Amino acid sequence: MKFFKRMLLVISALILLLAVAGVTPLSNLNSDEKIERNFLNGLPGVNEQILVVKIDDTRAAHPQIGLEYADVVYVEQVEGGLTRLAAVYSSQLPPLIGPVRSARISDIELLAQYGRVGFAYSGAQKKMRPIIAAANLENLSAERNPPSIYGKDPERPGPVNMVLKPDLLLERANANPKINIEKANSYLFDFGDAPENGVLTSTAKAKWPSAKYELRWNEIDKKWLIYFDDQPNLAASGEHLFADTAIIQEVSITPSIYGDKFGEITPFSKTTGTGNAVMLRDGFSYNLNWERNTEADKTIWRTLDGEIASFKPGRIWIFLTDKPVVLAP
Repeated sequence: MKFFKRMLLVISALILLLAVAGVTPLSNLNSDEKIERNFLNGLPGVNEQILVVKIDDTRAAHPQIGLEYADVVYVEQVEGGLTRLAAVYSSQLPPLIGPVRSARISDIELLAQYGRVGFAYSGAQKKMRPIIAAANLENLSAERNPPSIYGKDPERPGPVNMVLKPDLLLERANANPKINIEKANSYLFDFGDAPENGVLTSTAKAKWPSAKYELRWNEIDKKWLIYFDDQPNLAASGEHLFADTAIIQEVSITPSIYGDKFGEITPFSKTTGTGNAVMLRDGFSYNLNWERNTEADKTIWRTLDGEIASFKPGRIWIFLTDKPVVLAP
């Protein structure tokens, strides 16, 4: 009996010594501490409701407000060969977003892969409203919300002066039992190590008839700095906008049956089907193929060997264009 008591004291003393020394008890070695990650950017963080905001991208609209908070940014062609942005938010929201502009027909197919999102925009032409009503999204436009949510910035000229308070917008939407905005609930992108056989790249240029973007690799900060029309693309906060992963996605751009009030035809960027793309991450470029069978499917990105191309966790910018990207080593 004394022997067992002595053994018990010895074991207790050993456990105490191990604890003091910082050694993890065996019982805890197999406990996996799960870290929640945002499904859109792959970083540690929460998955809140998905809000997509249409943002003006003309020169007069720069610097844009709240764009540095977006998890994913799409650049798409609109009338006159200009570009407009669809900024996707889930991990965090800024106090203000803008300048908010109108929806385009390309948005409907593009955004369907995200599930039932909240779609924030200034307005849409009458012919497009039935299409928006039938789409798998919640219409949170300025036409349905008061000026206390969609306000005007007195420091900016029209029509690039509409700014959105996203927290108030979602608060009002969530108070309506008929509105159901989904949270990010699955990975839209595969995150992981870079593909093999990348090409060392310092700059990449994407063009449209009346707009151009350039991405420049910053070796010190390890990110792709974004330039718009040869100028640093700055947010209203002063931050130089950047991407951790950028995709130049070649898509078919064709005239649609829609147009703006000036008589310009609205182009349609087709984001279902298959095509070519270039991925930029970690100072390298990679030739990819993309595929998306239906609107409800997410876009699959593959290397030329057929392997899934992994994104670097962080901010993602995707440029939809029908022109080949120009790369420089």
